[in-house]
Amino acid sequence: MPGAVFQEPMPTMTVLIAIAALLALVVVVVAVLVLRDPAAARRRVESVFRRPERPARTAGDEQYYRPYWSR
Repeated sequence: MPGAVFQEPMPTMTVLIAIAALLALVVVVVAVLVLRDPAAARRRVESVFRRPERPARTAGDEQYYRPYWSR
C-alpha cells in the first residue's frame, strides 16, 4: 500500500500497552514500598538471598547430662 509506513495489527498493540501499564504499576508500587520504609525494603531484598537455617538436630544418647566418669 503506498504511503503506509508501518502498521501493526491492533491486538498486538493492545497487548503491548497492557504489558507496559502493568510494568509501570509494578515500578510505582516498588517505589512506594522503598520510600515508605527503606530499612524494611533492604531486609526484604536480603531475605531473598539468605540461606535457610538448618533444621535442629537432636542430641545423641551420650550427649548431655552424663558425667564423664560414668562412661
